[in-house]
Amino acid sequence: MTERIARALVILAGAAVALGSAQVFAIVDEIQVYTDDLDGPGERGLELHVNTTPSGRKTPDYEGDLPPDHGWRVTPEFSWGLGHDFDWGVYLPSATDGQGNWYLGGAKLRVKWLPLRPAEGGSGWYLGVNNELSWVTKKFSESPVSDEVRFIGGYRAGSWLIGVNPILDWALSPGYRGSPEVMLAWKAVHDVARGVAVGAEYYNGLGTLADRLPRDEQERTLYLVADIERKSWSLNFGVGYGLTPATDKWTVKAILGFGY
Repeated sequence: MTERIARALVILAGAAVALGSAQVFAIVDEIQVYTDDLDGPGERGLELHVNTTPSGRKTPDYEGDLPPDHGWRVTPEFSWGLGHDFDWGVYLPSATDGQGNWYLGGAKLRVKWLPLRPAEGGSGWYLGVNNELSWVTKKFSESPVSDEVRFIGGYRAGSWLIGVNPILDWALSPGYRGSPEVMLAWKAVHDVARGVAVGAEYYNGLGTLADRLPRDEQERTLYLVADIERKSWSLNFGVGYGLTPATDKWTVKAILGFGY
């Protein structure tokens, strides 16, 4: 299984290089590193993704763009376990601008495959892939239709959890198709109490696969995070600081999860 995933990564990267180059901006409504979480067969879940930018970009990147400064992004995600190492989910993004005006964003549909993961409560490697199709308004993305492929890998051992997500994001709307945007996200947290872990998450927008941006033009954000796990709910909370001039200075994010 892991060999098939590796081959898929090589094929996708090769196809992307064969395409042209395009830069497409989008609202970041989900700030998350995917780890070894997977809904079991028949299980259902709800995650509420909330983030805000107390200090960030104030000018539009394109006509119709919604700048993040003093705005809020609120996105419920409904998920279902399909069995056979799959689950799927639906996102319904929304956002406010700096003046408090609220906008609905459309919908996103994802499917996650996680064939390698440790047993519940155990240690070991995990590996998988998530595919997400988006149909959103121009306020949320310069290309209303896009496809994101997120590779999932990491290791869980005792009180540590480490994860990494290489991400490729293709614009599919006419006029915006080209080489995918590339992001690298990682996470490292350590348990400090029963059901409580603290650590860091890092998100780096590199540009496109065909045209990497200079370092100062890349988006690089480092978050201090806390994860709380309880029987019926969970919380991921983080405060992020932008490390380059191209990055929003401060971002606060939370993901509140429920099983039902």
